[in-house]
Amino acid sequence: MSLCKRSVAEFLGTFWLVLGGCGSAVLAAAFPNVGIGLLGVAFAFGLTVLTMAYAIGHVSGCHLNPAVTVGLVAGKRFKAADAPAYVVAQVLGAIVAAGVLYFIASGKAGFDVAGGMASNGYGAHSPGGYSLAAALVCELVMTFVFLVIILGSTDERAPKGFAPIAIGLGLTLIHLISIPVTNTSVNPARSTGPAIFVGGWALAQLWLFWVAPLAGAVLAGFAYRWLGREEKKA
Repeated sequence: MSLCKRSVAEFLGTFWLVLGGCGSAVLAAAFPNVGIGLLGVAFAFGLTVLTMAYAIGHVSGCHLNPAVTVGLVAGKRFKAADAPAYVVAQVLGAIVAAGVLYFIASGKAGFDVAGGMASNGYGAHSPGGYSLAAALVCELVMTFVFLVIILGSTDERAPKGFAPIAIGLGLTLIHLISIPVTNTSVNPARSTGPAIFVGGWALAQLWLFWVAPLAGAVLAGFAYRWLGREEKKA
């Protein structure tokens, strides 16, 4: 499959992740009487990855996340030369999705982008008021574990056909743990899309949601190369 087609698939997949995940948080989480709440938002993010893994996994690998792409490069599962095209496509997909979400949300009287539009943050902008240090550790560790799940479930020795389920449920669990801390990123593209439209504090704090997920992903890539390596028989 050409790099162009794979990049378009990454654009579409990341578009769906941000529209589905952030859209559930902005439009449905606290909807009167039938709001889906934290549990619903967590499942929405997991379902976006699960559905797209089956839809485009055979086309692009369904990374949908610069940290996943970089982690797979570190784990020697993806060509470094193809990574920039994937990352650009993912970020553009996230920005376009955030734009569509903004347009839909602003169709209701009283909508205010100052509400954050599901942006990620720390300190005063953490849902639970968690510090910068707590947010950094949380994002790094959650991304590390997410990449271990991805690398392990897609290992050629793993049961075939079940990786999307493990990855989707893994992302759901990550959100259940960390939404109160940072609104959960583990994905620099997902953080960038809403931040572009919120501006101000969201852009000022965006650096953490690139640095921590990328660092966690690289560490996981190196760690799984050691953990998953078969021992040579004496």
